[in-house]
Amino acid sequence: MTRTAPLSCLLALFVAGLAQGIRGSLRVQDPGPRPLELKEVFKLFQVQFNRSYSNPAEHARRLDIFAHNLARAQQLQEEDLGTAEFGVTPFSDLTEEEFGRVYGHQRAAGKVPSVGRKVGSEEQGEPVPPTCDWRNMANIISPIQDQKHCNCCWAMAAAGNIEALWGITYKTPVEVSVQELLDCGRCGDGCQGGFVWDAFITVLNNSGLASAKDYPFQGHVKTHRCQAKKYKKVAWIQDFIMLQDNEQRIAQYLATHGPITVTINMKLLKHYQKGVIKATPTTCNPQHVDHSVLLVGFGRDKQEEGIWAETVSPQSRPRRSIPYWILKNSWGAHWGEKGYFRLHRGNNTCGITKYPLTARVGQPVRKRQVSCPP
Repeated sequence: MTRTAPLSCLLALFVAGLAQGIRGSLRVQDPGPRPLELKEVFKLFQVQFNRSYSNPAEHARRLDIFAHNLARAQQLQEEDLGTAEFGVTPFSDLTEEEFGRVYGHQRAAGKVPSVGRKVGSEEQGEPVPPTCDWRNMANIISPIQDQKHCNCCWAMAAAGNIEALWGITYKTPVEVSVQELLDCGRCGDGCQGGFVWDAFITVLNNSGLASAKDYPFQGHVKTHRCQAKKYKKVAWIQDFIMLQDNEQRIAQYLATHGPITVTINMKLLKHYQKGVIKATPTTCNPQHVDHSVLLVGFGRDKQEEGIWAETVSPQSRPRRSIPYWILKNSWGAHWGEKGYFRLHRGNNTCGITKYPLTARVGQPVRKRQVSCPP
């Protein structure tokens, strides 16, 4: 831990002056010898993220991939319309194919279960608060997890949804077993990918979930080793619903009921470091969604955008407020903003409205007012 912060600073300093040069060199067929600076940056990357390669040929291949990824991060930085910063991440030595294979959905989505898009009529007229962050209420959002090389974002997002709603409804913190969702899934795909509705249907089929303590995450699946009947259930759901593909309605439901799951295009997250991502449909296709995460809040970014901060005097600098969503990822606390990231709210960035799903854990007879922390 003591080495991480200074290494991050050094990487940022090196990359700032290096990426533009790499972009230029990659445009020609034979760029010639790699500059010493690139090799130094790659060494720092290897130390920070504990990377080693089996032979010199593999090292050279990963260095080339790293250079392309730095150039891509610089391009994203120039294209982004928000406050996002892109650069070196734990995935900077992976190709697009490798990254997608491990962290995106592998199984084709197929037909979504017949759950109608809905939002309760009582939410239709309720005003949306200016900010909402369920992380600010104790015992609602469980700690950030790391899926590592297991393709289980869908299971972790569903588990986070159930945990949050259980805490809101019953005032009791709970962490449920992601491993049970993988071992006992209705499709049997485990770490090979899945979708949030697969996880919810598994919970319904098994009449609940065991605790993460009793049935801990292993990061791999053994065929036909479902242990669902072995442990006591600590949480269960009554059903699940899909919300309307409307960001205003999603915000209303989020503020009055609690966190929900969404599935987005993860293309830009490979290079994401911090800030609010504001992409266009061209840079982040909203129809191609391949990564499930937990939506935990929303707000507005009051910071000046980078282009203004550099070129305009403080007296005349405009303060453009950028509305954003707050999302919990499953790539560890050292990625992004301590495991979280922010997307622009209002233009269906990266397809956030395509599959907004949530479980329901409480009795739907009486409506109990829920207050979302600012």
